Amino acid sequence: QVQLVESGGGLVQAGGSLRLSCVVSGRIFSDYAMGWFRQSPGKEREFVAGISRSGARTSYSDSVKGRFTISRDNARNTVYLQMNSLKPEDTAVYYCAADYTSSAAYVRTFGYDYWGQGTQVTVSS
Repeated sequence: QVQLVESGGGLVQAGGSLRLSCVVSGRIFSDYAMGWFRQSPGKEREFVAGISRSGARTSYSDSVKGRFTISRDNARNTVYLQMNSLKPEDTAVYYCAADYTSSAAYVRTFGYDYWGQGTQVTVSS
């Protein structure tokens, strides 16, 4: 079984920055592409960013492109989400997810296999 634990959420003013971390245990981290999703009250969970197993390929939703950066450290079994220029509409619970894939370069926006418990991000105006 794979366990994912997020951290780094909190309250920040609009225009500020936060860095989310997600530590993965239980399997070989480099066997998994990783993603970040978010869900705000009354809305469906949405894809935010993804990164391939090797880290060479990334994907972002249009709403965060240019402001958020996903990265991974395979030696530390950790994936990060650097969030800059935060907006009130970024307020949500952010979830880390793992996708077991044989492709080193593939990044999907849905169908992830394992999920963390989520961390709250609140952006005040």
